[in-house]
Amino acid sequence: MVNRGDSWRLLKLQISIYLIYMDHGALHYPCPKQTAKLIWILGISLAVILTIQYYELPIFSSFSLLLSGAKASFVRESYFSYAKNTSFTSLDLNDSYPGVNGSSSKNSTSIIPKMAQNGDKKNPKMATLPVMSIFQMNKELKESRSSLHSVTPQVSSFVDQQLLKAKSQIENAAFTNNDSGLYAPIYRNISMFKRSYEIMDRTLKVYIYKDGEKPIFHDSILEGIYASEGWFLKLMEENKQFVTENPNEAHLFYIPFSSRLLELTLYVPHSHSRENLIQFMKNHTEMLITKYPFWNRTNGSDHFLTGCHDWAPAETRGNLLNTIRALCNADIQTGFKIGKDVSLPTTYIRYSKNPLKDIGGNPPSQRQILAFFAGHMHGYVRPVLLSHWANDTDMRILSKMPHVKGNKNYIDNMKSSKYCICARGFAVHSPRVVEALFYDCVSVIISDNYVPPLFEVLNWESFAVFVLEKDIGDLKKVLVSISEEKYVEMYERVNKVKEHFFWHSEPVKYDLFHMILHSVWYNRVFRMDGI
Repeated sequence: MVNRGDSWRLLKLQISIYLIYMDHGALHYPCPKQTAKLIWILGISLAVILTIQYYELPIFSSFSLLLSGAKASFVRESYFSYAKNTSFTSLDLNDSYPGVNGSSSKNSTSIIPKMAQNGDKKNPKMATLPVMSIFQMNKELKESRSSLHSVTPQVSSFVDQQLLKAKSQIENAAFTNNDSGLYAPIYRNISMFKRSYEIMDRTLKVYIYKDGEKPIFHDSILEGIYASEGWFLKLMEENKQFVTENPNEAHLFYIPFSSRLLELTLYVPHSHSRENLIQFMKNHTEMLITKYPFWNRTNGSDHFLTGCHDWAPAETRGNLLNTIRALCNADIQTGFKIGKDVSLPTTYIRYSKNPLKDIGGNPPSQRQILAFFAGHMHGYVRPVLLSHWANDTDMRILSKMPHVKGNKNYIDNMKSSKYCICARGFAVHSPRVVEALFYDCVSVIISDNYVPPLFEVLNWESFAVFVLEKDIGDLKKVLVSISEEKYVEMYERVNKVKEHFFWHSEPVKYDLFHMILHSVWYNRVFRMDGI
């Protein structure tokens, strides 16, 4: 598509060449023939430009790239860095919902090339990047328990002995029944989880670094798409049970930063660069290592942090890679380590004073929609989903929905659908995974290399469906092949597991605050070697 701006830039370029020529020769040594020749060429060029613009000929795209070199260079760089999963995203990064303020669609659509929004045949990422299936992730987790270990202190401490004892007790946990109220099928191993949680509840101590100033440190955003990191930070710093002022008795060290507030505070608008954010966290980490002796004891493997912004994996490189990183952007391709890092649930909070408003949904008999999705066309997967299934009468696959106060249309559709499609946007994670649980809808996760939340303990295949991006064309076949009996079973398990994803102003047993902390504890325990 040709635009007048590009046409006139080409014209001005030719005029500039003409004036430079005149300045360097023609004006000093007039030559009527040369001047007439240049004017003739200039006139022909203008006619060609106007003709191309009028008919919108595709040849003009070459001129456009030449004339907008900086922009074209940025687009190419952003796409190929994205294709390598370096987590390049739009400026706002909101996984926008219909009718939600702060939509990033205005910024996002301009930075992803058209080839990244076409079908999978034209999409290099969908065709070339290696994919780890949920089966392979399960295998990786199992193998990590025997191969992925932290640096062992040369001198054993009382804390180390506690962790090693806990590991032994968890591994040898006796079979438990459901007298605890836990529902066995939703867990990998209910006995190990129950035993681990009990030990954590009575043993765990966390030291929180007081260094760092607000708003990047010790501050929280409790609403929106990045609320998980804010809620955890707030509740962790307010906690009296697990927090200790004595670092010598700490099993874990918490770095209380907000990746979202880091971006809001330091990101230079329109700079398309995160380097200053990365450098800031690098400097802060080096300060902690220099100022305190705690890091060097295990090279940071007993430290942890939480980050829900898409850029958190990039901001926590370098020394921070040694820590246990609880990340919403739990993407294997960006360095997420199964068995070490923790997949932080992306929970979209609309009302911080009542985060559980509107929880629940219709029973299976009242769910007439086979599958539902609505959202902006972020990234390369959603346009493919739309192109395949937008016109299917059994499914409701939309790009967006009319705005209604409280997002009622969107929520009502989730409550009335059997399956809720959780398709990746720019990054692998989406709040729809947790929202589906809230509204008793079975999640269908279409996001290659995404490690689902609380992966260490939850058996996601018992209550969710996983579809590879390349298999979007088979989506309906996959869903209709699930028997009604199996669907009802998954629906009931969704009802059981959703309580693990609730935020409470005052944390309660087995809620999301405790579950995130437990996953961090669990990974720390299982990375301990004998001393």
